[in-house]
Amino acid sequence: MEPITRRRAISGALAIPAAAALARPAFAAEATELDLFFPVPVQGKLANEMKNLVDKFNTEHPTIKVTAVYTGSYDDTNLKTRAAIKAGKPPGAVIMSANFVREYVINGDVDPFDPLIAKAGKTPAEYMDNFWAALKPNAVIDGKVYGVPFQNSTPLLYYSVDAFKDAGLDPDKPPVTWADWLAAAKALTKPDGQRWGVMFPGTFDYCGWLTSAFVMQNGGQYYNHDYGGEVYYNAPSAVGALTMLDKLVNQLKAMPPGVSDANACTNALFSGRLGMMVLSTGSLSFVREGMKTPYKVAFLPKSVRNAAPIGGASLILPKGNTPERQAAAWTLIEWLTSPEIAGHWSRFTGYFAPRKAAYDVPEMKQYLAEHPDAKVALDQIVYAVPWFDTYNTVAVRKAMEDQVQAILSGKVKPADAAAAAQKAADELLRPYVEQTALKPV
Repeated sequence: MEPITRRRAISGALAIPAAAALARPAFAAEATELDLFFPVPVQGKLANEMKNLVDKFNTEHPTIKVTAVYTGSYDDTNLKTRAAIKAGKPPGAVIMSANFVREYVINGDVDPFDPLIAKAGKTPAEYMDNFWAALKPNAVIDGKVYGVPFQNSTPLLYYSVDAFKDAGLDPDKPPVTWADWLAAAKALTKPDGQRWGVMFPGTFDYCGWLTSAFVMQNGGQYYNHDYGGEVYYNAPSAVGALTMLDKLVNQLKAMPPGVSDANACTNALFSGRLGMMVLSTGSLSFVREGMKTPYKVAFLPKSVRNAAPIGGASLILPKGNTPERQAAAWTLIEWLTSPEIAGHWSRFTGYFAPRKAAYDVPEMKQYLAEHPDAKVALDQIVYAVPWFDTYNTVAVRKAMEDQVQAILSGKVKPADAAAAAQKAADELLRPYVEQTALKPV
């Protein structure tokens, strides 16, 4: 477990010493001012660290003044960005949930990076080769780069070593299949809520992300990766995934009924009242700091195949900025995604670094040697699939999330839930489907 003192040292290395701050020259009158909208969708001290990074950038780039604006969750950041664009006051750059990029393209609210990439002397394909291939589908839309990967994740299985031993399970052999997982969850469960076998967040956004994982692990596709107007909520693979969740909660009673959030999951694990949880790798540093007994991290158990949806965020250029502001934003984005800064952010948060060269930095090699749990998400991207992105993303996502939450509360059967989710999603997608349909001559 990483000592807290070491984490503070890492953070402090990027903070500005008081003397240096006093010695910093005042920004020139012609300095380009930018707002950077950024979310903190997982647990930990990420907001303060982002401000540390922005302060460091400003010190190194006196002709640009960036103001870090914390905008809440991914969904909150989306709403605030749209409102700013509509008001004619777009931020210079946004750390945006990667699955919203397609909708921004559909709505014409974002500019591509291609001209800026060309000025840097690269083709879009050459530029994207700097990042893990699994990130491309949520960043490149219609052949153009609209998102630069910044912080990325996959869901992971976290589990308590002590709980495994207490239940007669081998902590060196985590569940690999759904059958293993259900059996382990049942074995770990103690009556009257003394210890639950498994938990995961059922809150909006998290719920949809994890549900897509379960469906794709069950051999299906959750949505059309190449078209923003089609989802497969009532496919057999989806019904099977919902049936698995129903069994965990309502039959085995190995998971608490109702909707839990991420804090409820981690609190239960930290206090010894939980055996396993499914959570983002972006919470890894929070778990490492908060867990006082041994824990391990593993791939998500599979049904038909390994599959893990990409999560996290990319940097985008909101529509409405001047060329000067776009150029300044590009300087910021290149700095934030440089191997050194990307590696630091990965070590601080638990997100894996999207830029491949970050793992060539000596500090990153040392970190992975000391914390092998940080490598699990990186290894899992071999099985990574694109994150759900459609027209009207939030509402279409919620059509399934509402039904999953009803299953977790014992209010609906899986097949009925799948049918209801599909019907609601089809209605929400209809305007885009009709817009893109071939019109009769």
